[in-house]
Amino acid sequence: MKKLFFLVAVLMSTASFSNAQIAARVPEKAQKLIDAYPDMQLTYSDNAIVFPDGTRITYDDGEEKDFVTMLDKSDIEDMFSMTYDTTVAEPAYLNDCGRSRCEALFKKMYGSSAAEVQKNLVKIEWFGQQLPITKVNGVDKKLQAVYEELKAKPELKKYLLQASSFYWRQVRGANRLSAHSYGIAFDINVSNSNYWLWSNKGKGETDHIKYVNRIPQEIVKIFEKHGFIWGGRWYHYDTMHFEYRPEFL
Repeated sequence: MKKLFFLVAVLMSTASFSNAQIAARVPEKAQKLIDAYPDMQLTYSDNAIVFPDGTRITYDDGEEKDFVTMLDKSDIEDMFSMTYDTTVAEPAYLNDCGRSRCEALFKKMYGSSAAEVQKNLVKIEWFGQQLPITKVNGVDKKLQAVYEELKAKPELKKYLLQASSFYWRQVRGANRLSAHSYGIAFDINVSNSNYWLWSNKGKGETDHIKYVNRIPQEIVKIFEKHGFIWGGRWYHYDTMHFEYRPEFL
């Protein structure tokens, strides 16, 4: 009997060790992604993020990329190459955490065409507007929660009117889709916002630019609380822009 108990204990110990080894093989950044989107039921295997239907999205393509190439041809690992920093008043040079998106991943989650994305759009009440946002990953519920908090702060209303959301299009001047294409991005009032190209005409992606912002941090903190990153934390700032990216928060 003692031998039997000993054998069972050894087998259980071996199984636990194997599970620990398997967990250790999941890169930290891949695990952040998996944890951020529980509805997707993602897993990691052999350098890929795997969906329940077997679809595999390469985690690290092994390519060395400059800043612009990383934006245009991002793999999943590239998305985590920068830090979303909520502690500084102005973003560091070329710190654009969130601008880099793996298109294959986002198309799989939200839709690979305008028609596919539109199937999952629902209307959200927003200060007199009805704005479309995706229900995938509960983004609609997250934005609804943002609205409920902000409507209790009438002093902020002027920054929030005339908002916009879903729009299937490429990023201005680039060959990659805007986050608005997936129904996960939200722009607040343009008249109280700043965009890096408006304030730095003629500048390129790697030029040094002047930072400008008029959006109150109170608005930013509420969006971030519910999983939306802010374009004002990008070196190439877009202060009207909020985007559901809980993997960075």
